[in-house]
Amino acid sequence: MNMLKPLDAAWLYVDTVDTPMQVACMAIFSLPEEAPGDFLQGLFEHLRAVPSFARPFNLKLASPKLKGVMPAWVEAEHIDLDYHLRHSALPKPGGERELGVLISRLHSHPMDFNRPLWEMHVIEGLEHGRFALYMKMHHSLVDGVGGMRMLQRMLTPDPQARSQPPPWAVGCGARSEREPQSFDAQLRKLVDAARAQLGTAPAVARALGRIVRESVQPHDPQEALPFSGPRSVVNAKVSAQRRFATQHYELERVRAVARAADVTLNDVFLGLSATALRRYLEEIGALPDKPLTAGVPVSVRPADDENAGNAISFIIANLNTTVEDPLERLQMIRRSTQVAKDQLQTLPKAGIDSYTMIFMAPFILQLLAGLGGRVRPMFNITISNVPGPKTPLYFNGARMEQIYPVSLLSHGQALNITSVSYAGQFNIGITGCRDALPSMQRLAVYMGEALEELERVLGLGHTQRQPVAKKAARKRGKKAA
Repeated sequence: MNMLKPLDAAWLYVDTVDTPMQVACMAIFSLPEEAPGDFLQGLFEHLRAVPSFARPFNLKLASPKLKGVMPAWVEAEHIDLDYHLRHSALPKPGGERELGVLISRLHSHPMDFNRPLWEMHVIEGLEHGRFALYMKMHHSLVDGVGGMRMLQRMLTPDPQARSQPPPWAVGCGARSEREPQSFDAQLRKLVDAARAQLGTAPAVARALGRIVRESVQPHDPQEALPFSGPRSVVNAKVSAQRRFATQHYELERVRAVARAADVTLNDVFLGLSATALRRYLEEIGALPDKPLTAGVPVSVRPADDENAGNAISFIIANLNTTVEDPLERLQMIRRSTQVAKDQLQTLPKAGIDSYTMIFMAPFILQLLAGLGGRVRPMFNITISNVPGPKTPLYFNGARMEQIYPVSLLSHGQALNITSVSYAGQFNIGITGCRDALPSMQRLAVYMGEALEELERVLGLGHTQRQPVAKKAARKRGKKAA
């Protein structure tokens, strides 16, 4: 039995019927050129034929009814693969809107805490002979970067490779995590971790103390502090039903804007999100007088770390949604993220877990107390950027054409915008509460037009194709449910 780290356990504490804490990815594949008519049936049977489960796919909660009291993982003695692996079909020819409807529905369903907390859906019927894979896991098992690395181990850059194992047979890839540990070994590990955390306590205390001082008398107007954002419609209580929309660009377009504006790629992503949010909220008459803020997960996972669980911290960025000029807004966002990252970088690596737990404690306590969506939020929206594979990948000869993240919501956080890069693409998944945000899919269209606007004001050549780009953006904006 393995006890969960506090950050992993926190996702179980706040999991409810309306706010299932599950994250997912949706990948679209094209068939190999020589694929027979029964390729997908053969692929599904190949997946079903591998009942071998590596960590974290073989883990379940030791006491599902007590998941909020010292949760621990145990290895499942029996795993019903037919429950976790499912085969769905869209009415042919299924468009991306129909796919979005299905993904929205699948992501609305909570998982069974009596079983390992994952599902995989093979979805056929997409137009042009394509199919999709939808993989869902509980956030206590994996974060965005860890999930992306897990996916990469399932895929290969070799289009000729066949008989590749499914993700549950590959797992997290870390031998030390797959080997069961005795109680004494776990106790020693906890004691060593506690000693390391105690050694970083002064640095963590200084960092948190500075936040408290800044909240009373801030020195930099671009520093976004906890609870400094306004209440807004994106901070309502949420229902169990989700809506999912997508948008994608050539990665080089986003990089070109970043170079021309002398900001980071993530700053551009935050700027596009801010512009789309500002326009959306203006149209529904709900734009606050104060700027919205974004909680931005920051991966602190070492390059060679393949363990399950979460390895993230958070910064808060000022989205400057009260600023009209898009370029000025982007520059102010750059200043805000730089201030936040400078603060995080002053911490020793061993102290980041402690800092993150203390920093996020008000957010978790707000949800546990049932105050999410009723009081001022710690930040208005979560916006996350996950680096993905740089080259095209294949699964048993089928090429992965695109991949999109599907994220979680909580009370007070009715909208999540997450991106993942892949093989020269910048793909964005927008997850929202179906009941709290009307016509949320318009955000996808507005983000595409926001990129065109920045290209235009920066004098970049891509806007010569603006009419085509706008038409494509409007079409992509319909990928929702």
